[in-house]
Amino acid sequence: MRRAPRARQLAAALAGLVLLLAFPTAARAATVTVTNGVQFTDTSGNPLHAHGGGMIKVGSYYYWFGENRNDNNTFRYVSVYRSTDLRNWEFRNNVLTQSSAAELNVSNIERPKVIYNSSTGQYVLWMHWENGSDYGQARVAVATSSTVDGNYTYRGSFRPLGYDSRDMTVFRDDDGSAYLISSTRVNADLNIYRLTSDYLGVASLVHTLWPGNYREAPAMFKRNGVYFLFTSGATGWAPNQARYATASSIAGTWTSPTNVGNSITYGSQSAYVLPVQGTSTTSYLYLGDRWAGAWSGKANDSKYVWLPLSFPSNTSLSMSWYPRVNIDTATGVVSGNGSGNAYETLRPRHSGQCLDVPNQSTADGSEVAQYGCNGGANQHWQPLDLGTGYHQLIARHSNKCLTVPSSSTADGVRVTQQTCGSGTNQQWQITDVGSGYWRLTARHSGKCLDIVSGSTTAGARAIQYACSGGTNQQWQRTGAP
Repeated sequence: MRRAPRARQLAAALAGLVLLLAFPTAARAATVTVTNGVQFTDTSGNPLHAHGGGMIKVGSYYYWFGENRNDNNTFRYVSVYRSTDLRNWEFRNNVLTQSSAAELNVSNIERPKVIYNSSTGQYVLWMHWENGSDYGQARVAVATSSTVDGNYTYRGSFRPLGYDSRDMTVFRDDDGSAYLISSTRVNADLNIYRLTSDYLGVASLVHTLWPGNYREAPAMFKRNGVYFLFTSGATGWAPNQARYATASSIAGTWTSPTNVGNSITYGSQSAYVLPVQGTSTTSYLYLGDRWAGAWSGKANDSKYVWLPLSFPSNTSLSMSWYPRVNIDTATGVVSGNGSGNAYETLRPRHSGQCLDVPNQSTADGSEVAQYGCNGGANQHWQPLDLGTGYHQLIARHSNKCLTVPSSSTADGVRVTQQTCGSGTNQQWQITDVGSGYWRLTARHSGKCLDIVSGSTTAGARAIQYACSGGTNQQWQRTGAP
């Protein structure tokens, strides 16, 4: 008799299990969240270096290939990682290294992309190749492997049909035909070439797009029979306005490029567009690089920006900023998470000027002040949500954090920029105080970001001070640029 309640509990548990099996919750459990504007790490906690890269799905795994550079930005490896959920990435191999071929010993390898040839059973890796000292070679390079993450055999470099070739990508169509899309004439034009049947060479020039428009960073995908092509402007490391075009055939006619995203593509440059096909839908995920060269950093310090694409019509797309992205590879559902801006200007209510790092200094310890708003990157701040109720505020021009030096808790301490770390003196609580203004409170001290003495003078320094509710402690957050 005393065992009967436990028996009933067991029966109830089994009934619950039957219900779980009948109505699976795996779709919810499979959802992961990716944070934007940060460096990624692999499952061992190491920085993930797949810059300028692309993905290919093999079985249940997504394989992510990309640039892994030396400190002087020359070629070190093409690295590959794999994941089933697009959040947890396992390092697999450096598929191409400086010792893979003599030509790679001192070189630049950029924008590696892999496609699979089902006829030959080979994975074919295409890249932009330079000699490591200048960008005068402008060639493509090819390597192959019988396994997706094995050591690739280098097949050499060449200019496609004699054209110079810089930023590039490759695209495999539904019928098995494959194409190279690359910037040529020093980025003035964009050429589309059909590859040979083994994907190792170029068979013909298919189309020249928008002569004289200077587009690079191509990323092509196909949706519902429509071809889409992302490109960026050619402004070096600095981000610019992304544009896209469409066609019903790769051979054209292609539409004129249309702006997408904001004027700096949320601080990123296109690398790849990934179809995420699941049981419910197929979503399309923009993969972009936030290049560290924009703040004079090393390429391997670059960050990632991933954003879901939406399609108002079959031949149009749009892309909005989200600080995080939810991804469910089982169902194919990809959605934005959160709100806000990729970068913001911060304007104290009493003066209407902008929080500024004077003279665009990139040095640690540079004091922060208010100046007239001018659109400079030294007045743009990335509000990085730490998921703890606090944010880091990162200067766009320097990639450094708004900091209270030495973790001081004293009134009047001048606020500076410093290399970002984990200190609470770089963490700010952002509190809505109404009327479109916000209070910024330092976590370590509980004191407010303040313009000294309520000054309206350009150059008046930013300090921390006991929170008073004054208008010199109220900040308007406006999307930038």
